Amino acid sequence: MLSLALRGMRTRWVTFVGSFVALALGVGLIATTGLALAATFDAPERGTERFAEARVVVQGTDEVKADTPIGVRTSTLTNPRAVPEDLAGKLATVGPVAEDRTFPVSVPDADRRVGADTALVGHSWAIAAATPYRLTSGRAPTSPGEVVVTTGPGAQVRAGDRIQVVTPEGAGTRTVVGTVPAAGFESAVFFPAAEAARLSPRIDRVTVDADPAAVRAALGTGSGMTVLAGEDRRRADPDPDRDKEALVSVNALLGTAAGITAFVSVFVVASTFTFAVAQRRREFGLLRMAGATPGQVRRMVYAEALVIGLLASAAGCWLGRWAAPRLASWMSGQGIAPTWFRIGEQAWPLHVAFWTGLTVALCGVVVASFRAGRTGPTAALRESAVDSGTMPWSRLLVAAAVLLTGLGLLVMALVENPGDVLKRKTYITQPMLLIVAIALLAPVLVRPLTRLLTWLPARLPGAVGMLARENAAAGVRRTAAVAAPVIITVALACSLMGTTATINEAKAAEARTQTRADYVVSAGDAGRALPAGFVRAARAVPGATVSTSRSTGVTVLEEGTALVRSEARAVDSGTDLSVVSQLPVVAGKLADLDDDSIVVNEEWLTTRVGDRVPVWLGDGRKANLRIAAVLGVGTGNNGVYLTARNAAGAGVDRVDIKVAADADRAAVDRRLRAAGEASGVEVLGAGQWIDGHYPRSSESTRLGLLMILAIALVYTGIALANTLVMATTDRVRDLAALRLTGATKPQVLRLVAVESVMVVVVGAVLGAAVSAVNLLGIRTALGLLDVPSAIVVPWSTVGAVIAASILLAVLAATLPASFALHTRPVELAGMRE
Repeated sequence: MLSLALRGMRTRWVTFVGSFVALALGVGLIATTGLALAATFDAPERGTERFAEARVVVQGTDEVKADTPIGVRTSTLTNPRAVPEDLAGKLATVGPVAEDRTFPVSVPDADRRVGADTALVGHSWAIAAATPYRLTSGRAPTSPGEVVVTTGPGAQVRAGDRIQVVTPEGAGTRTVVGTVPAAGFESAVFFPAAEAARLSPRIDRVTVDADPAAVRAALGTGSGMTVLAGEDRRRADPDPDRDKEALVSVNALLGTAAGITAFVSVFVVASTFTFAVAQRRREFGLLRMAGATPGQVRRMVYAEALVIGLLASAAGCWLGRWAAPRLASWMSGQGIAPTWFRIGEQAWPLHVAFWTGLTVALCGVVVASFRAGRTGPTAALRESAVDSGTMPWSRLLVAAAVLLTGLGLLVMALVENPGDVLKRKTYITQPMLLIVAIALLAPVLVRPLTRLLTWLPARLPGAVGMLARENAAAGVRRTAAVAAPVIITVALACSLMGTTATINEAKAAEARTQTRADYVVSAGDAGRALPAGFVRAARAVPGATVSTSRSTGVTVLEEGTALVRSEARAVDSGTDLSVVSQLPVVAGKLADLDDDSIVVNEEWLTTRVGDRVPVWLGDGRKANLRIAAVLGVGTGNNGVYLTARNAAGAGVDRVDIKVAADADRAAVDRRLRAAGEASGVEVLGAGQWIDGHYPRSSESTRLGLLMILAIALVYTGIALANTLVMATTDRVRDLAALRLTGATKPQVLRLVAVESVMVVVVGAVLGAAVSAVNLLGIRTALGLLDVPSAIVVPWSTVGAVIAASILLAVLAATLPASFALHTRPVELAGMRE
């Protein structure tokens, strides 16, 4: 059987080249994404960065610990407590100390002036000795108004220059008296110790030049402080887990890409193999007529799949090794992955890709081989090109089961928890079952759908529309095989991009509904604060109600086993909050929020107004707070609300301002904007602020989705080319018959092109049907969550995908047909398969 299979492969090489290319590309894509995914599992090992020169660092405890029946559970605090001044003085008796104060600052045009590639922070120069910073020009700052700045690539600032610096006090001009090279982990501005203490009274850390044991003894027990020495000093670095956190989104993106790649490749390769076997039914009939048993025919098909699988999987692994570093470089260049992201030397992704490819090749011909084995000897005598028996009962039952499962899971999610439908894992995986179901049903759907879509073209003058309609309806297997990759690509494009856009638009609509404020001022970057001067100036404006809020978090022990941290906003009072916002309260009243209470949402286990819930606050304090109100879940942005007293250590990062109905709005606007200009912050109308923040997906998310669509589109192009080349090569006698009846070459090519376009349109309609179900599920979930929003269809993306598919299909069908038409029609008509 192996020798017979090899001879058959040599004779029908066009058919097997298509299967080889499809499988090799699939394995290559799996290997590429697998290698990139493997590189996200381990972040680079970095030693202590900022406090590399310090012997001991003392800071507030930065995590919560809870003993549970299944072990100790920990959670990171959002606002670790400060080091008390008296404790800092006590540590000075153990050894020389330096107080570290870190606060947000900004410099206009900082990327050009000082070469900053991250947000600027302010420090006291007194701490510089414990860090890697060393003066490269100028001197240390000694008087108020003097600063030392870090200088990165392209920095234009020099010692002696005067620059505008926005501090927590507001904007002001300062003299640069020295520069230090940027360390890579932050961009900083250093102030004299006395000025830093005035700008930021909070002591974040203290470095001590003493033995760690002596420092711990001086602190005693119950101080709430953590002593860091040796490698532990890294916990005091700015965002010490930034490398791991940077890889989380990359890991999620590549995991999604790998899953979709595997799905698309398995799906398309199986479809290609099935079509290739179906094309050879007359050949199998001849073998049966020659005495081959059904088992021998099946073994021959398996032997062919084994040879193709081995060769294509090996080629795909080579392709993956070549493409993975280039993918990593592109992701780094586009900001999707960190600049240091590189492909490692892992071999297991190549093993996974190779054996997946071989398994797909063998599994892809399981059903087809049984069908080939059942081919009767009389099939060799068939001359009709009309497909029959394309939909066995087994396939119909499987398709129905998959379709009902997909719809059932969607309905179950909508009934039990509509919010789950909005999560990325759900709206990415949900279309997969529907795509499989529609593709399995394609042989049943394409014929009536083709006749429906071509009803009008078939009645136009000329025979092209009628012939294209009948050819597509007669060659059901060919039509279904060509439509399959189009179904996948259109469904993914519309579902992924449409769902993301719809959810973003829903978040924007929700924000507009919940905002009563006339102006919103925010600090921008996470962890930054607005200048206190602006807050004071805004409160002094007559006719304006000002509500400040802070980013913080609360941690709760759920069911006695899991520490769950929730993002929270700390506001001045519930009364001011109710003036500037209209949150979806389902129980209780916002105005009842005070220092002894909390506002939660319906996702919390305890949601009865008046009940008390034990929580850890952002600085680690434990509190037993009364539930004042409960909010609806919405799109997921309705978090927890506390008062400012329960968010010690968090700075004001947002100000909502409501103008009274009888106030002079023009005067209020002038005073607010003047205060913003003096403080170096931008005052925006509520509508402007919402438009600037919603709906917005991060650039890395958008590029990631486009990368996934590009993978699917590339595979669609290869699959279309393979299938149409095989199909067109197999139809040379049909083309010759058209030529013998008087059709010219341009007419035949036009017929082939129209038929290709029609089949792509059929696939696009089926893919759109899958997307419609998915988007309808999203819309229903939003309705159940009381978030009214329209469905957003990414027409430009879907149109581009369909146009690219049409172009590829036309080229893949007309080029081999054009070459075939170079032969005389009489010779083509006499050719045998």
